[in-house]
Amino acid sequence: MHYGPGHRSSSRSDVFPKLVSMQKALNARNFAVFRISGAGMPNKRKMVCELDNWGASAVENSAALIEAYGEAFIHHIDFSLLPMAWSSEEGEGRDGDLDPQPLIRQLETKNLPFSGIAFPVRLGSVGNGYVSFSGVPDSLSSDVVIDQHVRSCHVMMDLLALDERRSVPSESLSEREVACLQLAGDGQISEEIAERLGLSVHTVNAYLGSATIKLDAVNRIQAIAKAIRLGYIH
Repeated sequence: MHYGPGHRSSSRSDVFPKLVSMQKALNARNFAVFRISGAGMPNKRKMVCELDNWGASAVENSAALIEAYGEAFIHHIDFSLLPMAWSSEEGEGRDGDLDPQPLIRQLETKNLPFSGIAFPVRLGSVGNGYVSFSGVPDSLSSDVVIDQHVRSCHVMMDLLALDERRSVPSESLSEREVACLQLAGDGQISEEIAERLGLSVHTVNAYLGSATIKLDAVNRIQAIAKAIRLGYIH
């Protein structure tokens, strides 16, 4: 018997309902998820829209948002994780008295037809980006802001796990490999795992070694972390 990734989202279509739920909680009109690609200096990086429900206006709206605030977003994520909010050109949305101000950075109004808020997520060189919502009301409670920021992190983690899963060899982890990784992740050493599973210490180490190779990890600790992200263990 072979185990595949379990509880993590198996496709982007599974992430979509989570974003729709967040959109409803914020009373927003649309959502868009941006990944920051590239590395090094900010001028070497760019924002790419990976998922949205803008429909026919997706390309236009994405380009407009990146043109207006892309540079600010890329610089901001290096130094702060405060959500970024902006008003529309017509004055729709925020009026400067957003509650609570300390939790949100208000951006200068630019030539955009929609207001919005973007939650920065920093997960490493390949996991940085923003979960943004357009047409958000001008009053959000601190509880809502914090809750949606946490949910934004989960969405980005799901997308990152999908990317990693595509890079993992097609050979799945075996039942024994998963069991050994799970117990190792619970803090048990090889001798304890061997006693628990009725195996020799040599066999346990062999299973952990083969799992590490399959997960393209450099050591047991990284293999456990990657197995958790991919949903093999919890």
